[in-house]
Amino acid sequence: MKEMVINGVRIRPGQSINIEIAIARLPTHTLIDLPVFIDRAKEDGPTVLISGGVHGDEMNGIVTVKRMLEEELFKPKKGTIIYIPLVNVYGFLSNSRTFPDGRDLNRSFPGSNKGSLASQIAYIITNQIIPNIDYGIDIHTGGRMLSNYPQVRVDFKDTKGLELAKVFGAKFVINSSHIDKSFRKEAYKLKKHILVYEGGESMRLDDLAIEEAILGTRRVLLHLGMIEDDVDKGESILMKESSWVRAKMSGIFTPNAKAGEAVKKGQVLAKISDPYGQVKVAVKSSSNGYIVGVNNSPVVNAGDAIFHIGKGA
Repeated sequence: MKEMVINGVRIRPGQSINIEIAIARLPTHTLIDLPVFIDRAKEDGPTVLISGGVHGDEMNGIVTVKRMLEEELFKPKKGTIIYIPLVNVYGFLSNSRTFPDGRDLNRSFPGSNKGSLASQIAYIITNQIIPNIDYGIDIHTGGRMLSNYPQVRVDFKDTKGLELAKVFGAKFVINSSHIDKSFRKEAYKLKKHILVYEGGESMRLDDLAIEEAILGTRRVLLHLGMIEDDVDKGESILMKESSWVRAKMSGIFTPNAKAGEAVKKGQVLAKISDPYGQVKVAVKSSSNGYIVGVNNSPVVNAGDAIFHIGKGA
């Protein structure tokens, strides 16, 4: 079997172990660790990373991975599962997407051991975690007041990634090119395949998003021959491209279409009105497709992204 060493600790076949990688200290001098949970089967097989909280305010991912651990949902019969429920501890402590200096961890790879806090954690992930894995499922949400319908984002040029995205079985699979300095691109440069799952919005728990993340992960692990399970096959709609419909005026936003629904070009999706009922403007779909994300804010400004429309492949 291939050797697995993380932070100087050797993980042997059949071993389940928790490793705490020291990151830094808070201004109070409280030590901050990155907890990593590893479950390795006796029989060799793929290594899959399941991660949440790359953005510290994205609670659905954190809770999803926490549930996998506390309920022991997956016990590998082959290979290894590495769980990191909370990658961005600093963001979690401050209910923030980013680090105290405003840096985004997912734009800080491959990182540096002498750089910013985000860069240092990216460096740890790049050097301690990515070399040990074959695949990954990185669980995210939409932004503040922006809710994503359960979906997987993958670069369609990554044939293995696309195969696994279809296996995951979320309702939508969206073509998303690798972004410079992202976790997914850094892994891909090392020939590892990361699926980015999106569901719900930040700072709000979403049962559907959490359940779909668990179900999709189960399908992927079963497909890789790592677990024994019985699960229905998912049916995904492939989206070659997507775009946002933006507000043409500021005002009170009243949607009459929901995330996940099919829409037609010219269909009225919402109305925006002033607070006095004197002015009303209809919001129409810019194309045929599906609503894969929606703005939940009751008040919007001109130019705000309000409906994310995915277009079929």
